Amino acid sequence: MNTRLIHWLIILVSVSAISHRSAQGRDHDRDSGAQLGGATVSGFVRDAVTRETLIGATVLLQGTQRGAATNKSGFFSISGIPAGESVAVVSYLGYETREITLQLSEGESRRLDISLTESVVEMAEVTVEGTRQDDGRQISVSSVTIPLRQISQLRVAGEADVFRSLQFLPGVLASSQISSGLYIRGGSPDQTLVLLDGSAVYNPSHLFGFYSTFNPDAIKDVELIKGGFPAEYGGRMSAVLDLVQQDGNREEFEGKASLGLISSRLSLEGPVGSGSWFLGGRRTYIDMLTSLIETDASPLPSYYFYDFNGKITQDLGVDDKLSLSGFMAKDQMDFTNPKGMTLGLGVRNSAAAMRWMHLFSGSVFSVFNASWSEYRNGLENERGGFGARIDNRIEDLTVKGTIEWFAGSDVKILAGFETSRYALQYLQQFGGDADSSLSAGDGAMNIDSEDEVLAGFGQVNYELSARLSLQLGLRGSYYRLRDILTFDPRFALRYRLQPDLAIKAAWGVYHQYFRLASVPDFSFFDTWLPTDETVDPSRAIHYVLGVETRPFEGYEFNVEGYYKGLSNVSELREFVTQSTAVREIFYNGTGQAYGVELFLQKRVGNFTGWAGYALGSIESRFDELNGGEPFRPKWDRRHDIKLVAQYRLNERWEIGASFTYQSGQSYTAQTSRFQTSFPGDNQGIGVTVPADLYGLRLPASHQLNLNANYYTTLFGQPARLLLDLYNVYSHRDIWYRYYDTSEDVTEVTDVVLLPIIPSVAIEISF
Repeated sequence: MNTRLIHWLIILVSVSAISHRSAQGRDHDRDSGAQLGGATVSGFVRDAVTRETLIGATVLLQGTQRGAATNKSGFFSISGIPAGESVAVVSYLGYETREITLQLSEGESRRLDISLTESVVEMAEVTVEGTRQDDGRQISVSSVTIPLRQISQLRVAGEADVFRSLQFLPGVLASSQISSGLYIRGGSPDQTLVLLDGSAVYNPSHLFGFYSTFNPDAIKDVELIKGGFPAEYGGRMSAVLDLVQQDGNREEFEGKASLGLISSRLSLEGPVGSGSWFLGGRRTYIDMLTSLIETDASPLPSYYFYDFNGKITQDLGVDDKLSLSGFMAKDQMDFTNPKGMTLGLGVRNSAAAMRWMHLFSGSVFSVFNASWSEYRNGLENERGGFGARIDNRIEDLTVKGTIEWFAGSDVKILAGFETSRYALQYLQQFGGDADSSLSAGDGAMNIDSEDEVLAGFGQVNYELSARLSLQLGLRGSYYRLRDILTFDPRFALRYRLQPDLAIKAAWGVYHQYFRLASVPDFSFFDTWLPTDETVDPSRAIHYVLGVETRPFEGYEFNVEGYYKGLSNVSELREFVTQSTAVREIFYNGTGQAYGVELFLQKRVGNFTGWAGYALGSIESRFDELNGGEPFRPKWDRRHDIKLVAQYRLNERWEIGASFTYQSGQSYTAQTSRFQTSFPGDNQGIGVTVPADLYGLRLPASHQLNLNANYYTTLFGQPARLLLDLYNVYSHRDIWYRYYDTSEDVTEVTDVVLLPIIPSVAIEISF
């Protein structure tokens, strides 16, 4: 099996090289009519003050269609530059544009590291003539990048949050107002690959899903690919969220501290050796506040969470950089009521990565990443001698290598490998006490599994002409435990109709190894299970077609339609208590998701923000559910409207607002009830009879949030006062609806979510 993967990679790269050499034999220089060859310019783009690399900066040759965008490491490469004088125009959002004059000779390979300075007027419009041309080798379908500054403004109860910000994008939904889980284009949260410096992170949520585990102060770049993602990403079948942590200030020590009503943050960074370091942490103090309240009638749970990020980066020479990064997060809640019931809940996320970046030449760039990630959650409950215990753990050891070859001004080839070793454990016990050791036959569920997944991938980006660019990719994966080999072809194109108007399309096959057993409203107990011998990997086929344009100066407008066909998807069997096989825990079925999204964005100027609308539909079918008839899952929201605006009034004040509207989530109504009793129980209990599965919808969900920032100084240091008003008109969405059968007449009760919440925080930089 492994030999087939190696053969496939060799064939793919060979064909790419042959096609490139064939193209070199043609008269293919669209700018001056010169033969391909010429000079190569490559290097890194950095912040002039901190020396942090800048991701997504553009380097373009003035008066030509040659250019490049910096990758996740801040690296760019432009080949085939005609000999003589050229002017490189370098730009990045929020930074002053630079023009650099180059005198190049035929065949020269020039290293050019570029520093950019932040704009003097921070929010001023940035207009750069002649830099509209993108890197034709780069095709970004369904990709959205939100500037970190805008993420810091989208706060909930005084806290900025990466996942919360992404939920303001069209096509990205949540199961409720208090969930940070990402339901993207019909996919559940487990179908989104979340990467932090190349390490996979599982269930990255705090406070029962209210916040994500990522401290925004520690994040440098956020890219979300909502569908049609390329072959370098695998293991998930819906979307990719790729996060890059701060390297740290290479020139001087600096820090930032924030004090809020429920949590505080601190981040520190500075130079060390030939590089830099960064440390960031955050903790709530809800447990400290509740401990001050003493009451026997209504005791409050003790709860806290914290997260910690660290990274150190060193240059090992001009062409080598090594970084070590780590991440750790924990949630803990303990509760005891007057009747003697005890409940303990705990979640822990940890990850570490070692990343080596090496330049083989000005046109060959490589990254090798070794990572470790672990997710654990647990519950212990005891009442009246009856105990329950749930433990879940997933450990992921992954080694990944990627090589990018900027083979010419019109060709980029990417190839790599990925090997992962997984250890998964799931234990569920009921009866006796929570500390007892039970076997599966005594009323317990016990799954203990180890597996390996080997993958290889290759991808070619080819700019066929000034108008048309193609991306061809293939990913192969071997699942040792299941003994199955899958192939995932990927295809994307971009056709430029006019300088400011382009059509984009993508198609691809995606397989997923893991399955998530969860209750949508309560993500604290998300449980990861493998694809063992009893089930096949889940699969999705993506179709994406879109149009991108710039209708006005400073505005971008995108329209995308999509369709996803799903197979071997899962739905949890809620009342299974004994099992040693994954097949016995899930229903297995098929599904489809389709829709259209409109997105208008303004990223520069005193006024920034976006407006989005999505019309979507999700359908699932399981032979053992709903009589085999199709149904709409809980996260099917037909209409989705998102509005985000931020306005800089002056040097002191900045105000903002966000508004969301979504169709109500579907739920299962109950049609009638009957009484059932047990031996010795004359009264019995009421049992309801369900109607069609998820056949009705709750009322629509909508919410308005306001925020204001006041910039000042504190103790002589720059500071910011943050004022937030969550859920301004106090519309309380329905979390879920349940039927109380404890009385003779069944009572329908709606559990509602949070009302209006004001908050204030102070942030200081030093």
